[in-house]
Amino acid sequence: MKKRGWTICGNLARDRRGSEIAETAMILPLLFMFVMAIFWFGQAFRIYGAITHAARQGARAAVAPACTTCTAPTGDVPLQNATTAVSNDFASAHLSTAPLQAPVAVPNLCACGAAPGCGAPVPCDGGPTINICVQENVQLSYPSNGGAGTCGTSVSMRYQSPFHFSIPFTDLDLRNITLYGQSQMRSETQ
Repeated sequence: MKKRGWTICGNLARDRRGSEIAETAMILPLLFMFVMAIFWFGQAFRIYGAITHAARQGARAAVAPACTTCTAPTGDVPLQNATTAVSNDFASAHLSTAPLQAPVAVPNLCACGAAPGCGAPVPCDGGPTINICVQENVQLSYPSNGGAGTCGTSVSMRYQSPFHFSIPFTDLDLRNITLYGQSQMRSETQ
């Protein structure tokens, strides 16, 4: 003969109707945290790709020769071309150029024709409206190091992201992150 108490406890141990709700309540915040982390990483990666592409387009525009049939250009044509190309590329990526800043440490590139270890790097040509570093006539490779001895232009910048990167339910709060972009392009006159 079974006691009534044992039957009730056995039924309760086998009854799992509420466990699915409890397990879901424990897993959903974790799942939500992973989805938000994927979203913010994707945003940062998209911005990094746009910055890198803009630097490449700026360097390509800076090394393009000036128009030979046009009137004499005024001002710094490579800087103007690079600034315009970077601005257009940022506009096509739906990013503002306001958070752009020149790099804190100027890339250590030597003047074209200088020996390896030339000393002081080539200074940046700072833009009037957009903060990018354009270094013209820099040595990209040296024949003594196995390179072709090419000259070119370097465009570099940093971007203070306007997005606030934070993941809910965690202490991870990156605030605004700074992303860097740099590109070098060989001069077309060689």
